Amino acid sequence: MKRNILIIGLLVLAATFAQAQVQRGDVLIKNGTVLTITNGTLENTDVLVRNGKITRIAKGIRTPNGVQEIDATGKFVMPGIIDAHSHIAGSAINEGTSQVTAEVSMEDVVNPLDLSIYRALAGGVTSIHLMHGSANVIGGQNETMKLRYGSSNPDDLRFEGAPRTIKFALGENPTRGGRARGIQPQSRMGVEAMLRNSFSDAIEYREKWAAYNANKSTRKVAPEYDLRMETLVDIMAGEVLVHCHSYRADEIYMLMKVFADFGIPRLTFQHANEAYKVAPELAEFGAMASVFADWWAYKLEVYYSTAYNAAILTKNGVTTSINSDSGELIRHLFHEAAKTQKYGDLTDNEALALVTLNPAKQLGIDDRVGSLEVRKDGDIAIFDKHPLSTYAIPLMTFVDGVKYFDRATDKKDQRIFINPESSIADVQIYDAESQHRCMEGANVLSFSDLFKKK
Repeated sequence: MKRNILIIGLLVLAATFAQAQVQRGDVLIKNGTVLTITNGTLENTDVLVRNGKITRIAKGIRTPNGVQEIDATGKFVMPGIIDAHSHIAGSAINEGTSQVTAEVSMEDVVNPLDLSIYRALAGGVTSIHLMHGSANVIGGQNETMKLRYGSSNPDDLRFEGAPRTIKFALGENPTRGGRARGIQPQSRMGVEAMLRNSFSDAIEYREKWAAYNANKSTRKVAPEYDLRMETLVDIMAGEVLVHCHSYRADEIYMLMKVFADFGIPRLTFQHANEAYKVAPELAEFGAMASVFADWWAYKLEVYYSTAYNAAILTKNGVTTSINSDSGELIRHLFHEAAKTQKYGDLTDNEALALVTLNPAKQLGIDDRVGSLEVRKDGDIAIFDKHPLSTYAIPLMTFVDGVKYFDRATDKKDQRIFINPESSIADVQIYDAESQHRCMEGANVLSFSDLFKKK
């Protein structure tokens, strides 16, 4: 018992020490138009951040000693943008050896040196959801990150205290991957069967451990520990949030039925191009959706889409976000949110929530980020014009009150390590399908390959 207490104490100290390494700043942003998301728009208002936390939002705040002052007169101050679906800063994306890989985690492959992190900061992005790929029915666990660029330590980018999340996938991604690798399932009905079988196995695993723990005095041999099953049990307990790659309405509805049958409470559909067809059902279940603004028709199952998807979902009461799934699109998610005003006539607050508060809710971090409120983290973006304007340009980006991007002092090359004597790196140009990286490393077959095999 004493040994266990000592170990727990050391772990707490280690966690405290690790968090202490993360830089937290002090800054006063004065006289800006503050877009709070939750409390309307405040004109000529100041935002004070102390030790990484917002401590005051008011007019005429006096600058405390030693605090950097930023003049935001004529500029717009908003919460840092959050991308609920990203693959930047990951040195690997898919574990393709099985259709169920809940035991692997993206935390093991974070690449803090990825220049895409800085480029995202230049677009006002402060947090991302680094996701496992879509090659598996039940994929690996994801990693929620803050873009603290400049450190070579992956742990510095970890969003402390963020809930665990995991990637699921429906449709052609897992079935095409299954056909390419000669593993099951290879059909849409097989995907549902694998989901149900996996959760049934997890229930059996949970019951074995419950029986063992209830009768330890009998000195029975403990069941075999299985990290995959442990993760599935945690999903059913609501301790791991599921984010599921999806397109078609029938499959979206299918997964809600599966989750209802197994009592799984939290679910966010990623992409969800046909979610507008089942918007009332999503709202009734309490499921959320993270969608593209107007990206579709890159394969057959994404054919029946509409740019009104996000607006329809929002109007039906579904917590909706707009994501990038792209190292390029992430730089202008504010433009993607603005499209919902053309396609759906959303208000400024509704549109901005799609890339701030709503993705924060989907990741379970809305108590920390997603809006400008006292006691929330100082994750802030400053724009020269309203961020929903076509002409808006991000000027500064702060994470925990620390400025990580400043357009006025931006350098031509922001790589962390630059060796002028190094040779020119090989350049790989991705085609339109592989640019989003969801199937990277999955060794999928093209239609022409399938034809050749026949």
